[in-house]
Amino acid sequence: MDPLGAPSQFVDVDTLPSWGDSCEDELNASDTATDADTIRSPFLFNKTINGKVILWKGDVALLNCTAIVNTSNENLTDKNPVSESIFMLAGPDLKEELQKLKGCRTGEAKLTKGFHLAARFIIHTVGPKYKSRYRTAAESSLYSCYRNVLQLAKEQSMSSVGFCVINSAKRGYPLEDATHIALRTVRRFLEIHGETIEKVVFAVSELEEATYQKLLPLYFPRSLKEEGRSLPYLPADIGNAEGEPVVPERQIRISEKPGAPEDDQEEEEEGLGADLSFIGSHAFARMEGDIDKQRRLILQGQLSEAALQKQHQRNYNRWLCQARSEDLSDIASLKALYQTGVDNCGRTVMVVVGRNIPVTLIDMDKALLYFIHVMDHIAVKEYVLVYFHTLTSEYNHLDSDFLKKLYDVVDVKYKRNLKAVYFVHPTFRSKVSTWFFTTFSVSGLKDKVHHVDSLHQLFSAISPEQIDFPPFVLEYDARENGPYYTSYPPSPDL
Repeated sequence: MDPLGAPSQFVDVDTLPSWGDSCEDELNASDTATDADTIRSPFLFNKTINGKVILWKGDVALLNCTAIVNTSNENLTDKNPVSESIFMLAGPDLKEELQKLKGCRTGEAKLTKGFHLAARFIIHTVGPKYKSRYRTAAESSLYSCYRNVLQLAKEQSMSSVGFCVINSAKRGYPLEDATHIALRTVRRFLEIHGETIEKVVFAVSELEEATYQKLLPLYFPRSLKEEGRSLPYLPADIGNAEGEPVVPERQIRISEKPGAPEDDQEEEEEGLGADLSFIGSHAFARMEGDIDKQRRLILQGQLSEAALQKQHQRNYNRWLCQARSEDLSDIASLKALYQTGVDNCGRTVMVVVGRNIPVTLIDMDKALLYFIHVMDHIAVKEYVLVYFHTLTSEYNHLDSDFLKKLYDVVDVKYKRNLKAVYFVHPTFRSKVSTWFFTTFSVSGLKDKVHHVDSLHQLFSAISPEQIDFPPFVLEYDARENGPYYTSYPPSPDL
């Protein structure tokens, strides 16, 4: 592959160790086979795919492979460290050829010769400028960069591609967020089109290397053990089957008749039999099995306590597996559940924003899956919940059936390690509903619930610096209770 007289500074990708080779002995030493109940990652351990991936700290312009990637601006004239190195080594002919391309739009990929580089080709692409309020558009554009580069490599029958980090610092894209998109896009492409490409190199700088080292095991686990260990750290949005971010606005649907079949669904049976056939086909019923049968066996004393616990754990594991594999980006985009700081006892604080839960517009089965996805690794230690009931309407209120289902489904660690629930800005109606629910529907929760009428009271348990407040909560509390300050005397109510 080396062009005649290529400088010795160039690095042949065939001499670089693959990601699958790194720490192989250590990872596989304690690896064991999985059983039927083992929860698998949506990114499975795959030795063949790992053998195609290389993480290399160095200048992408020095790689001797079929093509390297250049990140630039829309005019293909950007002056960043990657581009400047490529232009310097490729020679003046590259600038002349780029002028013929007449630019490149964000997310697109265009091809030129490599000229004096060891690589035969250069694939030029333009990463998005990042602004938090346009995050969805930026994610889609960055995905397109990686996907279009790989698609072009496939169409041109390229055997190896060297990626720079496309999201340049100049464009402001957070490195860790961008790395998630890069890795999962390449992973999904290799799953589908792996036979068309032999090597994919991630060429990174010293500053970028640590992030790639941390996130690569999530998408390219090198053993079954590493796959299981990485599973809790996958983000809620893992994209679709090709790694593409799913636009939340396209996922939320309003159903005129919740629980009924779609109009275009063919009805093969008519009458009562057809109507009854649909009962129990929703996600809860599919995952839980025959609840009535289980309860009947309990009453008859045919299920021991140990058997019940095992059955409950198996059921929860099914939910967790589903939560890890399903696209939950529409629920994540609501920002209704998130981790913030710690309380005065050092326990993790989780925030629930009631106003951000449009109960009538979202799939509540998916809301439960998202809760499990986020909370599973949080609940292994002591934690507290802060629920902001502030300015909620009837369209935001979770009904008791859903809450009871959630309480019944979650693992025992959720209940054992939950130490307090701070119900902020309750109404009289919500206080009554909470009392009935904790008294008659669930056990062991009533003494943990604290109604908090003002942020002043909350700060006696959790420092204000440890909570990320939605702006409307602060505005409401300031209007109703006066502005808050940095310290307060302890509240007798808590």
